[in-house]
Amino acid sequence: MNTPPSGPAIPPSGPATPPSGPAITVGNIALSFHRATAAVTRRVLEAHGHRVESIEAPHEQLFQLQADGRVDVLVSAWLPASHDTYLSAYRDQAHLLAPHYHPYCVWAVPPYVPADAVREVADLARPDVSARMTRAIDGINPGAGISRFSARMVTAYGLDQAGYTFTPGTEAGFIARVEQGIADREWFVIPLWRPQYLNRRHGLRALTEPKGLLGTVDAAGPVIRRASLDLIHPSALARLDGLHLGNDDVEELDTWINADGLAPLQAADRYLAAHPQLLR
Repeated sequence: MNTPPSGPAIPPSGPATPPSGPAITVGNIALSFHRATAAVTRRVLEAHGHRVESIEAPHEQLFQLQADGRVDVLVSAWLPASHDTYLSAYRDQAHLLAPHYHPYCVWAVPPYVPADAVREVADLARPDVSARMTRAIDGINPGAGISRFSARMVTAYGLDQAGYTFTPGTEAGFIARVEQGIADREWFVIPLWRPQYLNRRHGLRALTEPKGLLGTVDAAGPVIRRASLDLIHPSALARLDGLHLGNDDVEELDTWINADGLAPLQAADRYLAAHPQLLR
């Protein structure tokens, strides 16, 4: 593990007091920034006496696990654009908390790609641009909103006619692709979102997308099974409902995990050491 930069000390992992309340299963989407927000959620529940069990899965599978009763608290649903297609199947059984942050999807290019050459998505199809760009566009798993949106955009903007393709993949492969592309000063476009640590690490520049195919600015908050509401201590529920992290803080947590080598719970502990009021 890398030595983290200066910042609040990381207290020992684990709840401050032995758990005494009912066990709660927290499920998160299998991406690093979702692990970060789930870790903060877990620490809040533990601070109010709960034992927490963790589970993670890709997007659609995680929502199905909650629909099947195997996840009490899902972190997090991006609504309405990205995840409503999964939540709508059991929405009457779900209780939505206030958003912890407000994510949105973009297509982005590295900062060294000139803005006067590539300013909006349609510019990618221009012959002088497509001749320089890598036309293989890589993404994360196919169930993610950004992947569904991106697959449509390739045809909607006529990029397929210019030789572009979109291929979903793994988070690790997606990150490695961005890191290598920037190291090689390659011209490429990447389907991205905020909050995601690559924005902060590399200053990626979002392209204008006038067709509106990338969805809206979503509200991202936990989803609790209505059948699980009585299991959660009222003060823990109130704290989670009032917890606002914001895109910048989620990106900071995500950076600590991906760039500094912290485990998600260690990142949450560092964050909460600087914001102790979030546990009270």
